[in-house]
Amino acid sequence: MPKLVLASTNKGKIEELRELLTDLPYELVGLTDYPGISEIEEDGNTFAENALIKARFVADHTGELTLADDSGLEVDALNREPGVYSARYGQPGWSDRDRYLFLLERLQGVSLEERTARFRSALALVDPRNHRIEQVDGTVEGVVLDSPRGEHGFGYDPVFFILELGKTMAELTGEEKNRFSHRGRAVQKMIPLLKEL
Repeated sequence: MPKLVLASTNKGKIEELRELLTDLPYELVGLTDYPGISEIEEDGNTFAENALIKARFVADHTGELTLADDSGLEVDALNREPGVYSARYGQPGWSDRDRYLFLLERLQGVSLEERTARFRSALALVDPRNHRIEQVDGTVEGVVLDSPRGEHGFGYDPVFFILELGKTMAELTGEEKNRFSHRGRAVQKMIPLLKEL
């Protein structure tokens, strides 16, 4: 069975990708299976650029088909912050909770109607054998609440409310999240390309 390397060390992200890709004929492995790979500098200006940087770097170092995701939250009232810095928002060493509380602090006094936001996910697939590159993306629109709700997910999920579902991302079941999330939508576009390979 061919390998597909998931270019991430984020446990929540890897778990989601494994669930979304479970029916494909690939052995899914994460970066923990390649301890010699150094930290990847994500210096792109967009999610798509960062996903491609990660996928190329890992494919070059492993020689295996590699899938990378770069994703995050854009809040309109904050000029689309945290954006590509979503995982590094605030201070180094902060937890997911620290980051979303900092976000809520920055949004104090902003009405719910003005707290429009979206989660974006960009996926990049790199095949080092033939240098093939595929890129897709997914988006889900919502608003940022003023306090967290829900026990599931990770990152900003507890404060991101999806209007069409009436729930935060952290209140969704795994099945719901796989169907409605930004990453789920991006993966659905990538699956036919993975099957083709």
